[in-house]
Amino acid sequence: MRADALGLWWRDEPIVKKTKEVIKCVPPDPVWLKDDYLPDLQEALDFKIPIMTDVELIEAFQEGHKLIFDVESYWNYFCVSFMSYTTGKIVYFETTDCFNEDECCKLIWILTNFCIVSFNGIKYDIPILSLAVTGEETSVMKEATNKIIAEDIRAKEVLKMYGVNLLIGLNHIDLIEVAPLRASLKRYGGRLHAPRMQDLPFHHEAKLNEKQRSIVLWYNVNDLLNTAYLLQALEEQIELREQLSKENSTDLRSKSDAQIAESVISRQLRRMGVRPTRPEIEVGTKYRYRVPSFLKFESPLMQWAVQVIANSQFPVAFHGSIDMPKEISRLHLKIGDNVYKMGIGGLHSSEQKVAYKANKDYFIEDRDVTSYYPAIILNQALFPQHLGEPFLKVYGGIAARRVEAKKAGQKVIADSLKITVNGTFGKLGSKYSIFYSPDLLIQVTLTGQLSLLMLIERLEMAGIQAISANTDGVVIYCPVMLRDRMHEIVKQWEIDTGFDTEDTHYSAYYARDVNNYIAVKLPDKNGNITVKSKGAYNNPWNHMEEGQGVFRLHKNPVTTVCLDAVEALLTRNIPITHTIRQCKDICKFVTVRKVKGGAVKDGQFLGQDIRWYYTINEGVIVYASSGKKVPKSDGAKPLMKLPEEFPDDVNFEWYEKEAEKTLREIAYIID
Repeated sequence: MRADALGLWWRDEPIVKKTKEVIKCVPPDPVWLKDDYLPDLQEALDFKIPIMTDVELIEAFQEGHKLIFDVESYWNYFCVSFMSYTTGKIVYFETTDCFNEDECCKLIWILTNFCIVSFNGIKYDIPILSLAVTGEETSVMKEATNKIIAEDIRAKEVLKMYGVNLLIGLNHIDLIEVAPLRASLKRYGGRLHAPRMQDLPFHHEAKLNEKQRSIVLWYNVNDLLNTAYLLQALEEQIELREQLSKENSTDLRSKSDAQIAESVISRQLRRMGVRPTRPEIEVGTKYRYRVPSFLKFESPLMQWAVQVIANSQFPVAFHGSIDMPKEISRLHLKIGDNVYKMGIGGLHSSEQKVAYKANKDYFIEDRDVTSYYPAIILNQALFPQHLGEPFLKVYGGIAARRVEAKKAGQKVIADSLKITVNGTFGKLGSKYSIFYSPDLLIQVTLTGQLSLLMLIERLEMAGIQAISANTDGVVIYCPVMLRDRMHEIVKQWEIDTGFDTEDTHYSAYYARDVNNYIAVKLPDKNGNITVKSKGAYNNPWNHMEEGQGVFRLHKNPVTTVCLDAVEALLTRNIPITHTIRQCKDICKFVTVRKVKGGAVKDGQFLGQDIRWYYTINEGVIVYASSGKKVPKSDGAKPLMKLPEEFPDDVNFEWYEKEAEKTLREIAYIID
């Protein structure tokens, strides 16, 4: 019966559409741009910089201290400060005009006699200091700053405009390329729970008064502390790069993994008489995938899919990498109960909100392919055509050395060589690299995906379920009675493909989707139960003892106490409420977020990288440019400076509900 029925009749009235109330947002008053804006002035004035005397500076030189440094440049103010990584003592230089001869000499002595550490020092700080030590005025250094940062002009070209040579031959480590995924120093500080997250307090074009200069100097010193946190997190990566630098007689300490691979392999190619150059490949150039002989499928569906892939043309896109043909991106390959999609980035299964538990009848086993992409390159003897077979000889030699070092227990050497082996693949799709080879990119990624699909097909045809697959591994839900059969299938697949796999066993597997899951491992020999997690549920802040500290740098912390609570429930059956209410570490309650254009709360400018926790009866944080609410900031209280004691206004109920929401997402049944 119709909702508007009256007895045997009904009214034919027009449907009234509900209109959503539009809330007009008004940008906050930009008080932070006014001359009298003096945030944290008293704290800046009260702060006592731990000064390093000249005697202490000489002792630091004799003892080989690393000095962390940072530069700030305004039209009428310039400062640079150095902090001993060993003692925390600081020596700084500031001027409203230019440095005198004695200051320039002291600056040059520091720069040329210490191992100095920066964040983005190669592209910015060192070029600007090259101007500073010649006695240039603050206005010149600010003008150069704008050309480098705002106009994106190369530093060497900028220095030529002023007739100044770049300082070279410095013992310098720049952390920006070593740190993963290109975040700002403030964001890295937030990920490492640095005591203070602080953005540049004044607009970069402002002319500073005396009080503002005091605040900028204080801000500059805080940047040194955040850089020290980052250096500490990257110590192992720097050690590996130092090992590689010794082996290759070149400084690799400031390079990313992919840059190291390019540098190391290009040097070895030159020794073999090959001059590595970047190939010129026109946009629109098309390639085809060459199906390896070992790829054989039983089902008509997969045989057809392979034919579709082999007949497809892969065009080079404007950005230099490959666009996936529509006929492949539209493939939805149903094998067993799962549907698989292929892409340039890798294979993805399509499970949603699933939960599996091992029991007396079923076990859960994760099979990851060891060094998948390097193995594909070596097994198929793939090499960039413009580099020729010498590339394969060099690459294979490095991979073999890594295996030998690993077997010999030489961890530092093995891990350093791993950087070169794995870093190479990342450059195959970069038109700026000597490794640029779009056809190789296709061959490696598609071979990896089809090989996994071949394993999945064999498992499913034997009555063994693959519950998830992603890039380089398969999670298997297998009847206990078919355990031997499963191992036979995996072993035969390894023989056919030439790959090796590593197994991990789970007691339970919970997933929102293929990229967001929590897998509970079986107890180790000491009875400890840990988890393997990915995506939104990955919590590297909870596993420092396992050497995962560096992975903190890959993502922002988001209320990790909720993940702790979920993990404690899944592994030890500890109630959500107990974990959250017993925790007294405020760092586990915070959210770190990037806010484009900057965020504002109650008239205070917080910057572009902010940190908060949830309280009761708190408002929202808004965008400085529009006044719109920053997502998920209802009840958020800014925490740019960590407190000495645990706050008394934490909204525990909010965190409990968030943890319960996670449990529902992963299909866990809440009692």
